[in-house]
Amino acid sequence: MSRNADITLFLSLAVLWGLSFPAISVGLESLPPLLFAAVRYDIAAVLLLTVAVFRVEDWWPSARNDLAAIVGGGIFLVAGNGLLFLGQQTVPSGVAAILQGLVPIVTALWAIPLLGERLSGVGAAGAAVGFLGVGLIVQPDPGNLLAGDTAARLLVVGQVCSVALGGVLIQRAGPTLPQLPLVGWSMLVGAVVLHVVSLGAGEFPSTDVLDAASLGALLYLGVFATAVAFVIYFSILETYGAFEAALIGYLVPIVATVAGVVLLGEEISALTIGGFALVAVGFVLLKRRAIAAAMGLASGHGYA
Repeated sequence: MSRNADITLFLSLAVLWGLSFPAISVGLESLPPLLFAAVRYDIAAVLLLTVAVFRVEDWWPSARNDLAAIVGGGIFLVAGNGLLFLGQQTVPSGVAAILQGLVPIVTALWAIPLLGERLSGVGAAGAAVGFLGVGLIVQPDPGNLLAGDTAARLLVVGQVCSVALGGVLIQRAGPTLPQLPLVGWSMLVGAVVLHVVSLGAGEFPSTDVLDAASLGALLYLGVFATAVAFVIYFSILETYGAFEAALIGYLVPIVATVAGVVLLGEEISALTIGGFALVAVGFVLLKRRAIAAAMGLASGHGYA
């Protein structure tokens, strides 16, 4: 691919993922949150596994490490996103997207006990700065953590922690299954988990809640923001590596925030923007070696 084509893919992925947050807000106006999340991954799993059957020779998981990766990824990386849908019932889509910038920081922290990685003093400072930024975004009331939409914002933080844990568990399992079927099977497992939890929460399928807006949001999320987006993500990952692919996560909140303000009339406070800036600074401190290596300034080896 040419450099211009790569940039187009990069920006397209940021737009697809960025618009997913306001799409969730639109769908939540009529759809039950957990069932909404489950059907999103139903659609994506069917599409990705169908593509995998025709394009990938070894698409059926059988090895123990592949099954461990699928279960861990399905429960935490996929089903954990149900917390995002619960939180976005009151949290603006732009704020929910901004909180996703914490994923690389929490991932590095999970990697300490689960992967045996170590954190340097500067890396620890970066993590602390990132969580300070989260404090500005969540703005909790110490006297009443359930005041306003604080609890909902904490649910989104919980989703971030779950997604980060899922990524580390997949890495720990060391799957040999190609990424396309790996993600497809993980989404299928996650969808099943979400359906079970949804039923337990008293959510029952009904066509009465479907209107043009919610159906459009569901199809957009399942087809474009998940299935198509992950195919693009794999292409970027294969060409440029995990670090460059992760940088998309810092463009997505910008797209989501602009879309939320323009399309949904949401408001984003200066404190929230400042919090996002601190999360980005924390990421830079934590990943400074990877950034230097990507820029050709250092080898990239050593502690975080």
